[in-house]
Amino acid sequence: MAEQLKDLADDRALLGRTSTAERVSDILRSRIAEGYFPPGTRLSEDSIGGALGVSRNTLREAFRLLTHERLLVHELNRGVFVRVLTVEDVEDIYRTRRLVECAVVRGLGEPPYGLDGLAGAVVEGRRAAREGDWKGVGTANIHFHRELVALAASERTAELMRSVFAELRLAFHVVDEPQRLHEPYIARNVAILEALQAGDRERAENLLAGYLDDSLERVVEVYRRRVGEDG
Repeated sequence: MAEQLKDLADDRALLGRTSTAERVSDILRSRIAEGYFPPGTRLSEDSIGGALGVSRNTLREAFRLLTHERLLVHELNRGVFVRVLTVEDVEDIYRTRRLVECAVVRGLGEPPYGLDGLAGAVVEGRRAAREGDWKGVGTANIHFHRELVALAASERTAELMRSVFAELRLAFHVVDEPQRLHEPYIARNVAILEALQAGDRERAENLLAGYLDDSLERVVEVYRRRVGEDG
């Protein structure tokens, strides 16, 4: 925990002069997604508030916001913890992804599309794979899908999926088999990108739907086993 708090203190500069609960929640959301606070971790008000230099009330409001996003859970007389998802949570996350991401591709309109962000995420994933950084591949994969959602040019959709992707990272941290989990999807991201570059929305949507179905099956298989073992 000491190392995580030291890194968190480095984020203090991001708060600037407007240390609002929303800014604090943004920082904590990113840190949770990155695995600094793994699922099941108790978050100390005193330690985190001290590291960020914010009041107890501000931190509690940030915790409330993240609890609303289902990233944290408050346990009576025990404190605030990073949420451990159930298998049903994971399945619901993928249902939401399929509904939203496929709809984004279906509604793109006529090509060409602004695909620089997607292409950049593919490059990022390939570079991480060459370096054997499989968690980095997972991060690049999330970036790819976030950029895909961004093609809708909808702030509301982006905000919804930001929370969904953060929850997804909670599942990834429990699975903890990053190479097996993420490596197969490097090539599949490339295939989706190439279909969109060719203006073939139907093919891109079909590839994406198959991708999400396969990913769900893989994640749930390992997740169910890991959660069972931890229980």
